[in-house]
Amino acid sequence: MKIKEENFSPLWELNPLWLTLTETERQDVAKHVEIVHYSKNETIHLDGEESTFVWMLLRGKVRIFKEGIGQRQQIIRLLKPYDIFGYRACIAGEAYNSNANAFEPCTVYRMSRDYFSQLIRSNGKLCYEVMLMMAKDLAISEIQTVHLTQKHIRGRLAESLLLLLKNYGYEEDGKTLAMLLPREDLANMSNMTTSNAIRTLSQFAQEELIAVDGRRIRILNEKELEHISRLG
Repeated sequence: MKIKEENFSPLWELNPLWLTLTETERQDVAKHVEIVHYSKNETIHLDGEESTFVWMLLRGKVRIFKEGIGQRQQIIRLLKPYDIFGYRACIAGEAYNSNANAFEPCTVYRMSRDYFSQLIRSNGKLCYEVMLMMAKDLAISEIQTVHLTQKHIRGRLAESLLLLLKNYGYEEDGKTLAMLLPREDLANMSNMTTSNAIRTLSQFAQEELIAVDGRRIRILNEKELEHISRLG
């Protein structure tokens, strides 16, 4: 981790949550946020660690995950630039209940828990927007829990591929996912073993739904993947 002096657009130009800040608050916030750089695979926060900061991703990709029995990981979220994370634990005054690490070199805005708490106490509009953000995250988490436990392997993997597409889009060719995810991580997203993920990817490739070249995955039939995901 390195605290860096770089120029990025202010928070309120990057995420609409912060548009609720008054002009006075914006000037004060500028003095209380830090720009921090994390190297690839570096830990940002640990499950069970005291909550100290709220982060907003500026550049790169971050994964949020839990470790279960046998240290098997379950990826909960893959973050994209301008996503906010770590805020629930800070609001509740609890320890973080998941791990966050840099999937690739990334840069974040970092704000202390105490200052963030002060902001949401003094600005009712910001507090309301944070409540909405938390409610949406909870709804996504509930849906994901049902899908990961009730869908069959094909449905889970199809949904994971579509989620990667939604979060990160395509590369310039308009076909290749702009996210080079190891098979193990793809399996951890889909609640399956790595061998099952590899086998199902091969099946999708044989059916010409995708094309696979190492970690690069090209989507050839998005509509059919959506159909498989819906069927579960």
